[in-house]
Amino acid sequence: METKPKKNKRFAIVLGVLVIAGGAFGITKYIHGKHHEETDDAQVEGDISPIIPKVPGFVAKLFVEDNQPVKKGDTLVVLDDRDLAVRVLQAQAALENAKASLAATKAGYVTSSENVLTAKSNQDASESSISIAEVRARRAEQDFKRYQELIKTNSITQQQFEQAEADRDAALKQLEVSKRQREALTRETASRKAQSNVSDRNIALSETVVKEREADLEYAQLQLSYAYILAPETGVISRKSVQPGQYVQAGQSLFALVPERQKWVIANFKETQLEKMKTGQVVEINVDAFPHESFKGKVESISPATGAKFALLPADNASGNFVKVVQRVPVKIVLTEAPEKASLLRAGMNVIVDVHLD
Repeated sequence: METKPKKNKRFAIVLGVLVIAGGAFGITKYIHGKHHEETDDAQVEGDISPIIPKVPGFVAKLFVEDNQPVKKGDTLVVLDDRDLAVRVLQAQAALENAKASLAATKAGYVTSSENVLTAKSNQDASESSISIAEVRARRAEQDFKRYQELIKTNSITQQQFEQAEADRDAALKQLEVSKRQREALTRETASRKAQSNVSDRNIALSETVVKEREADLEYAQLQLSYAYILAPETGVISRKSVQPGQYVQAGQSLFALVPERQKWVIANFKETQLEKMKTGQVVEINVDAFPHESFKGKVESISPATGAKFALLPADNASGNFVKVVQRVPVKIVLTEAPEKASLLRAGMNVIVDVHLD
């Protein structure tokens, strides 16, 4: 009978301790909840760059394996480039041919220009010949008229009169010939000018062809450069799905490159948790993979729409039976840890985030 009070006393003590501990835990949680928002619907995110060939071809060399680190500019894959190299040679030959054609056209234009100058000079000389012929014809006509008067009075012989008449006819014929030569030279000058204009236009056309061939060569060289696939940035290779000798198409994914850039966390908070949340707030991040490590971060941005709005088939509450579901809003959290510590994280890891609202 003496042990009963002792048992009751122990029970009261234990119960009191439990009540105090429970109360302290509840108060702590209440206070924590007033100044913090938590969610376990969060994952580490990071950029993943697909390595995709821009030209089709057979894989000649492969320099990487899964999970292999690479640096920016490293050669990852080399495609068989013989066909592309031949196209470069063809483009170079076409360019040289176009340049030769341009040079010939320019030489033809120079010749045409010289011919125009020669024809113009001949035309000017013809004008001078016509002037001389007109003077001679006018003088011969005047002499003939004088001799006509003198023959009537027998002051000259018949031979002298006939000579004057012959000189007049010859002068008129020479004037007519000079005029015909001028017409012919005028037509020749116009023809030479037309040829020169054509040669000038041919130069512009040939220059355009040269530019086209230069563009073709540049394009062929660019296509040839695509046979060498380089790392766009420093990172780690993953999901390799190509082997040497395999034929790949342009746009086919060969493997992925996960860059070494700092990763971030996307936490999906309930819409009821966003009242006091804003950018710049401190965040504590606990990663499932590292239970004894704690990472620091800060809220960088809050999504302008809920995750459901970005779904492939978003819910349409205007049709059927409406059931109110608390929506979640993605919040981007950037790490403020040193790069060495942040490099421990891998994209896709589950985390628990705790946002300090104050």
